[in-house]
Amino acid sequence: IEAAGPLVYVGMLIGPSAAGILMIGLVEGRAGYRTLFSRLGKWRVGFRWYAVALLTVPLLILTILYLLSRTSPEFLPAIGAAEDKVSLVVTGVVMGLAVGFFEELGWTGFVVPRLRQRYSLLAVGLIVGLLWGAWHYPPFSPSGSDAESLPPAVYLSVLLFSFLPAYRVLLVWIYDRTQSLLLVVLMHAPLSASQLILIPPTISGTKLVAYDLIFGAALWVLAAVVVAVSPRMLIVPQAEKGTA
Repeated sequence: IEAAGPLVYVGMLIGPSAAGILMIGLVEGRAGYRTLFSRLGKWRVGFRWYAVALLTVPLLILTILYLLSRTSPEFLPAIGAAEDKVSLVVTGVVMGLAVGFFEELGWTGFVVPRLRQRYSLLAVGLIVGLLWGAWHYPPFSPSGSDAESLPPAVYLSVLLFSFLPAYRVLLVWIYDRTQSLLLVVLMHAPLSASQLILIPPTISGTKLVAYDLIFGAALWVLAAVVVAVSPRMLIVPQAEKGTA
């Protein structure tokens, strides 16, 4: 996998979008494409939703890294040590937008609406979140060699499932509230961009696990708050229709 790294990443990037676009055409035809592009172009959703989408991850990560840096300078944000900060930020933003766009065409463009026909929003978030984590196994699998004293299976499980399902719950929630695929793409982008801009490339093993567990815990708390204040997150479609 390491030797075919570029091909793996291209496949990871294009796979969800290609599959989603193909399935929309097969299942829904032109009407499905019209709905997809309508929601992709929906940008009038209110400033507060843009703030949630763009700032949640950077603020959480910066807070966590600041607190952890009090114990070890290894946790200082990557941008702090970068010689060319502008290039790092531009590269990270472009990468984040590309990853968010191509992945969400599949996940939120097709999978989420289809699952929503049968399951509650919380269940949809958890199901897609687990699939999302598993989908990232190929590029993450070489990281097992950096597990240090941890069993590689435990190390990889934390990297793939500690925060992705929780964040997917938030993505499903914001999509339900706004019906904007564009906003989901923008909310996905900081998660990918932060891997380059903020996460120190030198941390691995127990240090990376500690960071991921704290980050994941923070996202699970946010997801729990969303569920607590939004009863709609627990309603299945049949029950929703019955109370209409």
